[in-house]
Amino acid sequence: MRLLVTGANGQVGWELARSLMPLGEVIAVDRARCDLSRPDTIAALIQDIRPDVVVNAAAYTAVDKAEQEEALATVINGTAVGVLAQEARKANALLIHYSTDYVFDGSKDKPYVEDDVPNPVNAYGRSKLAGEIAIRQAACDYLILRTTWVYAARGNNFVKTILRLARERDELSIVADQFGAPTWARNIADATAHMIRQASLERRAEQFTSGIFNLTNSGKTTWHGFAQAIVAAQSPASLKLTKLNPIPTTAYPLPAKRPANSCLDAGEFGKRFGLVMPSWEMHWPAA
Repeated sequence: MRLLVTGANGQVGWELARSLMPLGEVIAVDRARCDLSRPDTIAALIQDIRPDVVVNAAAYTAVDKAEQEEALATVINGTAVGVLAQEARKANALLIHYSTDYVFDGSKDKPYVEDDVPNPVNAYGRSKLAGEIAIRQAACDYLILRTTWVYAARGNNFVKTILRLARERDELSIVADQFGAPTWARNIADATAHMIRQASLERRAEQFTSGIFNLTNSGKTTWHGFAQAIVAAQSPASLKLTKLNPIPTTAYPLPAKRPANSCLDAGEFGKRFGLVMPSWEMHWPAA
């Protein structure tokens, strides 16, 4: 099997290079070789590599900056993703694509399921929803994986930010009224490898069905609760921080509105692929 991974230097892309290795030849490309801001270059890449599987881990992820760059975010997360899907169909390749809880508005009082109607409240969410729609319209074999609050040992993420600030400041104020499940990039990558194995067998048996699935670690917390867990796992002597204050979203205004509820129900993922994602509390320190 030949697997093309885009976004090789990102949080999930970096982990995928390791997780997918047992499946076959992994060709991981970064922005220098696959720049999704230039959709016209994608066809040549797919035709050159001729992959059996395309795993798209590249994306525009600057949520606040997207409010001023929505056109660019939509090209990368929407238009280019549509081209990837079209080329995957032409190559008879399976497309794996990562989406986000931000396609929802966060007003639901229960975890979101895959069939809930999307209603993004920011530019980033709209751009990611555009990508989902483009994939479905292309009619390739696909699995869209919605995830939330992703972190890893590399890249820009909440864990690394909290650790840095906790070493620099003696007091922090963190939002405590947004809920979600911190999800480790390595868990995403390992689950993706499992899904590709199963999907490949289904495709060979002509029993494959495309779909959207929620893929997150289980459980839920707030950003403040996550920060507490991060700090508690460190040696107190390594930190300057002595006080962690819970605050409402209104006390920390940002350019992009965030969903109050980012919880996703991963039940359908478990039914289809026979894999239960671990609790966020069990796995985040391993990052």
